[in-house]
Amino acid sequence: MNRKTRSVYVCSSCGESHPRWVGRCDSCGAWDTVTEFREPVVSRATKSTAAGPAEVSLLEGNVSSSPRVKGSLPEIDRVLGGGLVRGAVVLLAGDPGIGKSTLMLQLMAAWARGGAATLYLSGEESAEQVSLRAQRLGIADAPVKVATETSAEAILAILTAQKPDVVVIDSIQTIFSEALESAPGSVSQIRESAAILLRHAKASGTVLFLIGHVTKEGAIAGPRVLEHMVDTVLSFEGDSTYQYRIVRSVKNRFGPSGEIALLAMSDSGLNEVQNASEFFLQNRHDPQVGTAIAPILEGSRILVVELQALVNRSHFGMPQRVASGINPRRLSIILAVLERHGGHQLGDHDVFFNIAGGLTVAEPAIDCGIAAAILSSFRNRPLRRDIACLGELGLGGEIRPVNNMAGRLRELARMGFRECIVSGSANGADWTKGHKGLTLIKCKKIGDLVEVLF
Repeated sequence: MNRKTRSVYVCSSCGESHPRWVGRCDSCGAWDTVTEFREPVVSRATKSTAAGPAEVSLLEGNVSSSPRVKGSLPEIDRVLGGGLVRGAVVLLAGDPGIGKSTLMLQLMAAWARGGAATLYLSGEESAEQVSLRAQRLGIADAPVKVATETSAEAILAILTAQKPDVVVIDSIQTIFSEALESAPGSVSQIRESAAILLRHAKASGTVLFLIGHVTKEGAIAGPRVLEHMVDTVLSFEGDSTYQYRIVRSVKNRFGPSGEIALLAMSDSGLNEVQNASEFFLQNRHDPQVGTAIAPILEGSRILVVELQALVNRSHFGMPQRVASGINPRRLSIILAVLERHGGHQLGDHDVFFNIAGGLTVAEPAIDCGIAAAILSSFRNRPLRRDIACLGELGLGGEIRPVNNMAGRLRELARMGFRECIVSGSANGADWTKGHKGLTLIKCKKIGDLVEVLF
């Protein structure tokens, strides 16, 4: 049956609607992100006149009587805020082939064995292909129901009839609504299909997982409004050249955002990494030239990582500045501070920087460690064994303390580090006390860093 439609222009970056096509979105300022899609027009006569839901007080709406459902991976439960919440809609996005389907199949098997009614809806693979993956992972005996369907209306009928507790849609880009004429994966289809499934999840209490694709820039494919609609957004990060994977909570209405789960990929699926700091420290007991150690904070978890730098005299007219794992502009700022306030002439040298293990770190707590690694390579001298660096580097050359200093120092002491270079401007602070076996070396200015490093 043909339905009347109208053209709507929506920004794929922020989800803002426009009355006509524009080259630049007025809301977020992005260029070439406004696309046209056609949505059905609902006449005034066909609008629902049913009464809205009855109002309840905060106490009446308390859900403490419904405990969270936990799975076999405590790391994932922690990222979700303690387990599954009834009616929650979770969006899991990551690069192709990183293991999104593998992770969700493992979690579904764990929840099914725990007594939950689960349904895995695949729009990309057949039921036989999903079963083959389950056999490879050793979970083929789990009571997980598998179906293949891409119509949002047909999926809604299946969910209404079977009433599962947990549902996985793999993936949201393959689902389409019969009310729209556009192709699956378009802005209109993703937006409408997700809205249909979300309304059912909230009304029935079903936990809904949506697997999403990402663009070549790493952003979640589809309209940005999709991220606003769901309750939790999980980013599945990693590199195919490394065995580890990181599940990061970008948004979470039922717990703190920014939490991460560190997993390792193996032939039998994804397994938890018990000691994440030891996982990323390979050369701790054999210090090398150009390496330094620094603790970073990922959500509520503290990881100790190895920073690597290579400084070499440039043989070209323009020295190279290559950074992996941090913003290249941050590396340029640290080099400028080292030259201006530290007196180290690095302008005619190539500088290459990397965080071992392929991690990406955005916080400034590793500034002091980056500077230490650069100075170690520049002077061709390794740092002392079991020494770490912790502090933010200011443009004036000062080393400043960062948040959760006490927790980071406790992690270093637990791992057996003997020394840590910290800011010298926090005399008498609480975090400077109570770290048995760990000596704090205070350094106020970047110019004094060489004296305490070697």
